[in-house]
Amino acid sequence: MAYDYEYFKKAVYDLTKIDLGAYKEKQMKRRIDTLISKNKIVGYDKYIAAIKADKKMFEEFVNYLTINVSEFYRNPDQWELLDKDIFPDLIKRYGRSLKIWSAACSTGDEPYSLVMALSRHLPLNQIKIYATDLDKQVIAKAKVGLYAEKSIVGVPDDLKKKFFTKVGPSYQISEEIKARVEFHEHNLLKDAYPTEYHLIVCRNVLIYFTEEAKDEVFRKFQKSLKTGGYLFIGSTEQIINHKDVGFERKNSFFYQKP
Repeated sequence: MAYDYEYFKKAVYDLTKIDLGAYKEKQMKRRIDTLISKNKIVGYDKYIAAIKADKKMFEEFVNYLTINVSEFYRNPDQWELLDKDIFPDLIKRYGRSLKIWSAACSTGDEPYSLVMALSRHLPLNQIKIYATDLDKQVIAKAKVGLYAEKSIVGVPDDLKKKFFTKVGPSYQISEEIKARVEFHEHNLLKDAYPTEYHLIVCRNVLIYFTEEAKDEVFRKFQKSLKTGGYLFIGSTEQIINHKDVGFERKNSFFYQKP
């Protein structure tokens, strides 16, 4: 049997339930080949055997695969729009019990940013963010809530002062913010989606997916939202066929379910 990339994709799916076929192949294959070489392993079959036998190497592989680049208040102008337009509209429409999902939340920067941003509109004890990611390692890191200085550069000064404590060279987010986020493992390409959400935030993740996989995810997000709810996507993404998947475009990054 030829141990080619097709074999590898199937073996990875059997092991992790991550469907590499849904990712842009050239980009993902290059990343994986780099990781295999770094571990001084030759061949996909030997690498599969290695990650089956070595838990640490397996976790490194999943972590590497799930491309975790994140920061607080990434693209601040979009967060300003969320603060000035989207949150007030949602509170006016649905009241103070908003259901918000941070999908593919990575190391927690995004859901914690959502709590802080929403705290300008609602008391903390009324805020609850449902946050999910494929990678249990990044979820574990998110629950710790310790960040490098460069991760929190975009946080408004008053919120930084209020909700972060300096610990050596790092910054610890406060327990009162952490308490407002509930983390779960979730695979966007395989698992059932939660429903009846007012806002879904999924940013700078789908750029790695094929057009078909993106289309499927956007349709599922649309079904997960209540009528009038919003999807907030990343600055590197656009929903070209937003009408086909059931959205109205409010601007480049916010799409509403009519």
